[in-house]
Amino acid sequence: MPSESFEVQGGCRLSGEITPQGAKNEALQVLCAVLLTDEKVTISNVPAIRDVNMLISLLKGLGVKADSDSAASLKTSISSGKTASNTWTFQADQVNLDYLASEDFRRDASRIRGSVMLMGALLSRFGKAYLPKPGGDKIGRRRMDAHFNGFKQLGAKFGYDKTKEAYTLEAEQLRGKYLMMDEISVTGTANVVMAAVMAKGTTTIYNAACEPYVQQLCKLLNNMGAKISGIGSNLLTIDGVSSLHGAAHRILPDMIEIGSFIGLAAMTQSELTIKDAQIKELGIIPTIFRRFGLQFEFKGDDIYIPAQDHYEIQSFIDGGIMTVYDAPWPGFTPDLMSILLVMATQAKGSVLIHQKMFESRLFFVDKLIDMGAQIILCDPHRATVIGLNRQHSLRGIQMTSPDIRAGVALLIAALSAEGKSTIHQIHQIDRGYQNIDGRLNALGAQIRRFQAE
Repeated sequence: MPSESFEVQGGCRLSGEITPQGAKNEALQVLCAVLLTDEKVTISNVPAIRDVNMLISLLKGLGVKADSDSAASLKTSISSGKTASNTWTFQADQVNLDYLASEDFRRDASRIRGSVMLMGALLSRFGKAYLPKPGGDKIGRRRMDAHFNGFKQLGAKFGYDKTKEAYTLEAEQLRGKYLMMDEISVTGTANVVMAAVMAKGTTTIYNAACEPYVQQLCKLLNNMGAKISGIGSNLLTIDGVSSLHGAAHRILPDMIEIGSFIGLAAMTQSELTIKDAQIKELGIIPTIFRRFGLQFEFKGDDIYIPAQDHYEIQSFIDGGIMTVYDAPWPGFTPDLMSILLVMATQAKGSVLIHQKMFESRLFFVDKLIDMGAQIILCDPHRATVIGLNRQHSLRGIQMTSPDIRAGVALLIAALSAEGKSTIHQIHQIDRGYQNIDGRLNALGAQIRRFQAE
């Protein structure tokens, strides 16, 4: 696939309304759940992004019927990230497990992290699963012990082929059990929940992740006939059922994209309205942005952000420098730490950004330093940002997107900078943001997509 880049003209103020796409992280979970029944499952507000489209391609390879309300082809969606696709209907009534042994599956499943959640659904319904080591962002170690320990405690036999770097799971009959998750893993919890819904007996999962993504998955599964209680807490109880049936489900707006748009408005001094943000599902996110001095108001389920010339980072009550760190829900999501860091570069005041979960996620700050930001990378997990208070603008440079979230953070920085910037490897951004250049250009941005040499 040819490499694409963005040429970004900085210094443009944006204005208007923008609607967030469906949540990427939720989509990757609920799409895997369609394998749990032979009946039709309809999912709406599906984002047309690379990772989601690649997962749909894997489901099609397994024999799942997948029909979209969009007339455009899946191939076009994967290559460009521009195709709108909202509602999909799936039916897994003729699943071909032989596809798991094919070279096509090994190649494609290893390209995305979301493929890991195929295991729980396949194991639950068919008693076997196979998966090559999954891909995804290079943001540090992303161990999978929580997944496999959960499967093994439910009665699955686990194997790992070091030569092929592939995992295998088999179980004649999964059996419910009390599980203490050793890590608050969102995807690990989702996988174990899908494995447990048709296990014999009762499964109790303590220290479960309770992010809205997991809550949404559990609600879909209950609509399909599962019996899950404790949704929204870290203690889930699952009474196994013999089978599941079809259902309809709507994916929440992407809270990461919502946070990205708030940061974009701040950095570019823009007046924006984020439509249908489902504010009650955002948790602590609005509170943290307000601590950075951002002004905005809720109008129903819309977020109105006025243009702000300056914003000031608050101090703690005792006068100490603000520290922001990521934590499992209802703590602040790690996926927005990159946005906060970029916002801080033009704020008044200083802040310590503590990225606890991933040790490689802050390494993109060298690009911001090249743009003129004042940042001290203390160690792989912590960065101190001394805000410029708009006394000096960032300057446009050439850079490369290292992962989804850092890529969008760099795009926001480029839109606020003086002069032109070039961002390479924008397929990383396309993995998580649908037609981001077209949508922002409609607000007044100047972003040109082109084929890199």
